[in-house]
Amino acid sequence: MSLKQQVTDDMKTAMREKDTSRLSTIRLLLAAMKQKEVDERVELTDTDIVAIIDKMLKQRRDSITQYEAANRTDLADQERLEMTILMGYMPAQLSEAEVAAAVDAVIAEHGKTPAAMGKIMAALKLQLAGKTDLAAVSAMVKAKMA
Repeated sequence: MSLKQQVTDDMKTAMREKDTSRLSTIRLLLAAMKQKEVDERVELTDTDIVAIIDKMLKQRRDSITQYEAANRTDLADQERLEMTILMGYMPAQLSEAEVAAAVDAVIAEHGKTPAAMGKIMAALKLQLAGKTDLAAVSAMVKAKMA
């Protein structure tokens, strides 16, 4: 079953169960998916959907930081709930050892020159998108390049 079909089925289930928080989060995800389909006039693949979810998760993390700074724990808790629901659609996260092995392999392939940093990150982004935090991967690459 495609990820798009799974999200649609989960929306129907949430409607039947009257799970309003889950339903609203899934509707936000479906709206973002539909918007991308309409804007780019393409049929989304699972990889495209994972990228959309990853972007939504990043937005939630940023919102949580801002809400906590403003002492709005009620809103921060709502964002955390949405993050939990969205994380259910992400592929299994890789361990730090698996990420380190992938980074080492790509660095060995492209070399340790500063000019290769862009190529290394591009290759890792294709390989690891949605499976780990790419900001942490970037920091790991920089540390290994030094």
